[in-house]
Amino acid sequence: MKKILYLTFYFRPDLCAGSFRNSPLLEELARQGKDKDVQIDVFTTPPQRYSSFSESYEEIEDIDNVHIERIPVPKHKSGIKDQILSFKAYFDAVQKRTQGKEYDLVFASSSRLFTAYLGYKMAKKRKLPLYLDVRDIFRDTIEDVIKSQLVKVFMVPFLKEIEKRVFGYASHINLISEGFKPYFTPYQKATYSYYTNGIDQVFIEASEQEGAPEANSPKKIVYAGNIGEGQGLHKVVPQAAKLLGSEYEFHIIGDGGVRGLLEQEINNQNVTNVILRKPVNRKELIKEYQSADYLFIHLNDYDAFKKVLPSKIFELGVFKKTLIAGVAGYANEFLRTNLSGTILFNPGDYKTMVRLMKEQKGQERDEQERTRFIEQFNRKKVNTGLAASIMEFIK
Repeated sequence: MKKILYLTFYFRPDLCAGSFRNSPLLEELARQGKDKDVQIDVFTTPPQRYSSFSESYEEIEDIDNVHIERIPVPKHKSGIKDQILSFKAYFDAVQKRTQGKEYDLVFASSSRLFTAYLGYKMAKKRKLPLYLDVRDIFRDTIEDVIKSQLVKVFMVPFLKEIEKRVFGYASHINLISEGFKPYFTPYQKATYSYYTNGIDQVFIEASEQEGAPEANSPKKIVYAGNIGEGQGLHKVVPQAAKLLGSEYEFHIIGDGGVRGLLEQEINNQNVTNVILRKPVNRKELIKEYQSADYLFIHLNDYDAFKKVLPSKIFELGVFKKTLIAGVAGYANEFLRTNLSGTILFNPGDYKTMVRLMKEQKGQERDEQERTRFIEQFNRKKVNTGLAASIMEFIK
């Protein structure tokens, strides 16, 4: 029997990109490994992406050739200190629970770098190949998003050293965005692949059952996801809502570290057409997407975000609704190439966003282009390739 150690901080039933990527990927990896006598041990955490969302879960699960352990960690509200404490609990517990266990491959899916570092520690200790799925460049994000110079002075050199060790050791690195390519040129030992995020079947099916929005109601603009500094919603949503007026209504579904700033700016702009709601499960989220006139995504104006390819693009791009996207760099290029009907504007430029919305009012999505998008980025297709790539390293 061959054994894979699978590390992911986020997993079902959590509500976040890491969970939505790793849960179906594990299923496909287990399917491919079953006939090859491959056992997969997954170490993850309970739902904790949003402090305001909770869901029932089993701490230990055994399903065919998969063993899952969810390690309880302290709740956090996306602050640096909270996240460090949560990850330390995960890090220590994984090392303790895997003590004395033998594996043939370590796989780590990482957006915060430290899951990748844990994978490196596990692999190096056992002299095993390390396969990394890199969903974000953490040091890049820290340099842009963190305001405290004192924190940066201590964290950035530390993170550089961690990157050198982890990326320098890895056997293979999958980059979720081709915008990350230049950043990884110093690390030549690893081989590379570029399996992006994908579209889940539940969204494909939901997009075929879309109903027409109510004709006499305000036009509904839906955003669902994290409300953090990285999204910068407080810099664009209240301001755009004021210019659009009562004919339009923003529905912001989610939670995060700067939700308070968004609420403050809504009050400053004195607008009543922005509705804030707590996170909802996927079933409720789909109903919100189906009832929307527009679907919205925005990233703050930071250099780090010019390299990323947000998972929300795939989730939202499947629907027949008009997508409004305030993104720059690689994500902007990707949307121009693959979803030409998108209302694209530079991050924070709410005036251009409003102007384009009024100019493109009632414009239909290109159905052939949408069909090609679904075929190319179907999650099942992406995961089949990614899982096969992982299995190559367990021979």
